[in-house]
Amino acid sequence: MTSANGNASQVTNNGDVRKPFKIFIGYDPREDQAYEVCRHSILKRTSIPVEITPIVQSDLRAKGLYWRSRDQFESTEFSFTRFLTPYLANYDGWAMFVDCDFLYLADIKELTELINDKYAVMCVHHDYSPKEKTKMDGAVQTVYPRKNWFQWLDDNEIGSVPFVWNFLEGHNKVVENDPKTFPKAIHYTRGGPWFEAWKTCEFADLWLKEMEEYMKKKSNVR
Repeated sequence: MTSANGNASQVTNNGDVRKPFKIFIGYDPREDQAYEVCRHSILKRTSIPVEITPIVQSDLRAKGLYWRSRDQFESTEFSFTRFLTPYLANYDGWAMFVDCDFLYLADIKELTELINDKYAVMCVHHDYSPKEKTKMDGAVQTVYPRKNWFQWLDDNEIGSVPFVWNFLEGHNKVVENDPKTFPKAIHYTRGGPWFEAWKTCEFADLWLKEMEEYMKKKSNVR
């Protein structure tokens, strides 16, 4: 597991220096490979400077920033640590949190262009009620309102992002010849091919290809 930075800064056409866009990825030791592939997929396609940081629960506990006891319904170590994102970003501008079980297929710049400062937060407004009782490696699958987005804000404070930026494997569908339905970021929320039970899930081939590219690049660096 590593923390990665994109370019330290970028000078725009008018001479302004653009700060890296801060991206925080939820990290779980059980899904280290998923984290690395998610990170790789972002860095591979981005055309803007980004700063990627894993949210590691053990690090937060060591720093006294997180002390909550593990809940029986927490399927990952970042179920609640994700909510420290504004603090970790120093409350400076916009930042993004994403689960480690994502695969990005498009330039993150496109997503940043959707930012609207009138909102407190922005996300895909999923209507998602999974039928499975378990997910991932046997974790309990829970159903609750606003699953895969947020509960504590009023609707008018939550901006909407097109579902293709959080395309739920096994739930969202691609419509042939309709580019608006083609995923820009696939979310293997039920479990991805890094788990034995999900090796043949939808879009597994795309993730496995990305993993092979990451592993090849990693070996070349050595």
